[in-house]
Parts: sequence; structure tokens; C-alpha cells
Amino acid sequence: MTERGTADPALPGSTAGVDQSAIRRANLALVLDEVRRGEVVSRADIAARSGLTKATVSSLAAELIARGLVRETGLRRDGAVGRPGRSLELDGKRVTALGLEINSQYLAALGTDLAGRVVVERRVGFDATRAEPATTLDRLAALAEEALSELAAAAASSPAGIAVAVPGLVDADSGHVHYAPNLEWRSTSITEALRDRLGVDVPIAVDNEANLSALAELHSAPEPAADLIYLTGEVGVGAGIVTGGRLLRGAGGFTGEIGHVPVDLGGTECGCGRRGCLETKIGLPAVLRAAAPDLAEKDADPQDQARALRERAEAGGPQAMAGFDEVGKWLGIGVSMLVNLLNPEVVVLGGYLGTVAPYLVPAAMRELRDRSVAGDAAACRITASTFGFSAAVRGASSTVIEEVFQNPLRVPAVERAAG
Repeated sequence: MTERGTADPALPGSTAGVDQSAIRRANLALVLDEVRRGEVVSRADIAARSGLTKATVSSLAAELIARGLVRETGLRRDGAVGRPGRSLELDGKRVTALGLEINSQYLAALGTDLAGRVVVERRVGFDATRAEPATTLDRLAALAEEALSELAAAAASSPAGIAVAVPGLVDADSGHVHYAPNLEWRSTSITEALRDRLGVDVPIAVDNEANLSALAELHSAPEPAADLIYLTGEVGVGAGIVTGGRLLRGAGGFTGEIGHVPVDLGGTECGCGRRGCLETKIGLPAVLRAAAPDLAEKDADPQDQARALRERAEAGGPQAMAGFDEVGKWLGIGVSMLVNLLNPEVVVLGGYLGTVAPYLVPAAMRELRDRSVAGDAAACRITASTFGFSAAVRGASSTVIEEVFQNPLRVPAVERAAG
């Protein structure tokens, strides 16, 4: 029998011996994924489900154990005669990932292990809108160094990678920010800047915050929606789009800028320099002006402002309720554009939008039903984010972990790391 991921040398056009490392990598990923799916599984379980031979599974499992990705647990007998085998489960305590986030009013760091357990989590207030990019990156690097020290103490190894979430147009391949209107950044290379400041020899990736937030929701759900849109809800508004279970990036990687779609040509000026963008209607400053104008001019952490908005909504004051209804209407207009274009299964509200979702969704759904070309057949669910304001930094960390699952060879064997 030819094993999944292997080539039969007797077949015409066989690649046997040409790229055995790629085959090994694919089979390691296959076994690791099987362990991940089942809470505790045996080698025989994996062989039966994967199509690999038991001998191959045993060899692959031994390598995954050596790399600290899998561990053996208690003895297990599956009804077979003979000596019972040992079960396998995810280990990964020494395999970690660091997610970082740059936002207009704060910086964040989150370190997790292979099983998604949070090892370190930090968030500091910082006004990046008034700081030079170099100053912001200095402060982010200092925060990252603190988090890396904690990860090293917990895992006794370097992280598998670092990923950074940024609110702007990002070339994910190069780690270059083309334009971040709310930060007033243009042509800034984050990957190079962080590598110089941190001096670490690990991969550093950069992506748009909405993209990473969407991936956080996707990776966390036991049965994720194949077609999902995540809306950020802070000073800026962006969309992370998952279609067919994959992140939609577009030709240049700049999809999802729903916040800068004009909805009111005579409206107020946006941070991008244009007028009447959706962001001016449903961004955090807009809802503060509409529902709690006494809070609008105060410099505060967006998370604290979102909690204050929730308290106003719960109090039921007429100005607050009228403001939420107005913002909910504009939210529905924005969501209807996405629904008519992309037909998602669910729209997830992040940031402050998630915090006050119960007070926005009724008006948004009314508007969506009126504007959906396909009517109720296309009207999707609108729900609050699982992670709130931490979605982007969690998504950053989870993308590194997902890359380990795709390529376990990224993690050196314990003996090699110790040597």
C-alpha cells in the first residue's frame, strides 16, 4: 500500500527520492494533526485514520516527541491481544509563539504554547497616534523583550515565531506597512525594525489586525464557519474576510478596508483624508459622540471607553439609546455591502462593537434585511467576538502556532536545541 504523502517508485513520473524531506514534513504534519484532533490517541488510531503504516506512525511519533510537540501518556489497550500501547497527546510546553499588536491607543503582547495555553499576556496604554513610528517600535520592542523573557523562563526555548498585528495596509510577505491612516504611518518596515531591536533569530511576520482577528475566531471555533467576516471596532474599522475556510487577501494583500468605503459623501472628514467613510459613522469616536458625548474628548483606553458605553446602554438613557440605534443603522448599511458582495455565514463584531453588540445588532439586522438583495436567504448572523479587544494579538500568536502544525520541522529536536 502506498502511504498518504508518499510516492510509489514503480509509478511513471514518481518523485520518490527527489523530495523526501517534503514527504516527511507532510507526514509529520498529518500525524500531529491527528493527535491535535483527538484528546488522547494511540499510534494504532492514527494509522487507521491516516492510511499510514503503524511502523511509519511510530517513527513519526518518535520524531514529534523528540521535537517536544507530542508526549506519551498512560498505557492503553484497544482490545488487542498483547502488550498495551501508549497513547499520544499534544505537549508543546516548550513550543511557544509571541503575538504583538500596535493600536492607536495601546500596545499588546500575548505568548501561547502549542496547545493554545496563554503563557504571558501584557497590555500597556500608549498613544501611537502622537508618537513617531520609531518611538512606537522602540516601546513595542521593550514590551516584546519582557514577554520573550517570560516565555523563555516558562519554555526553556526560543519561540517558534513572532507575529505583529497592525491597523493598516500591510504587505504580509515583506512585513512592510504601506499606509496606516489612524497611526499616520507610511512605508514603514516593521519586520526589519523589530529584528534590529530584538536581535532574535526567529521568523517575524506582520499582518493587518482585522485579518489576524478573523483568524483568531476561525482557529478557536470547534466547528468554524467557512465564510466569516470579522469587523474591528476601535478608532478604525476594518474587515478580516474568511471565505471557503481561507483568509481572502486579494492581489496585493489589501482587502477588507470597509471602514474607508464612502457612505455619506457630505459627511465628516475621515482619518484617511476623505469624507463620509463608514469609519466616521461606526468607529469608536463616532459612537462616543452619538451615545456619550461627555466621554468623546477624553483620552482613554478603548477598552475602558467600551465598558463605559456598555454602562450607558444598560442604564437606558434616551441619548445613549438613540445614539446606539443610529450607529446600529450605519453598521447594518456596512454589513449589507459585505453580505451582498460575499454572502458570509456570520459577521463577527470585535472591539467596542462586540462589547455593546446587544444594543447595535437589532438596528443593524433591520437595515441588513432591507438592503440584502437576496432577502432573508442571505441575511447572516451578526455576533460578538469571542476575544474582544485581544482578538488581533491572539490571532497573531495563533498564526505562528498554525505554521508549526503545518511544518513541524520548524521546531528543532530537543537534543539539537540543547546542543
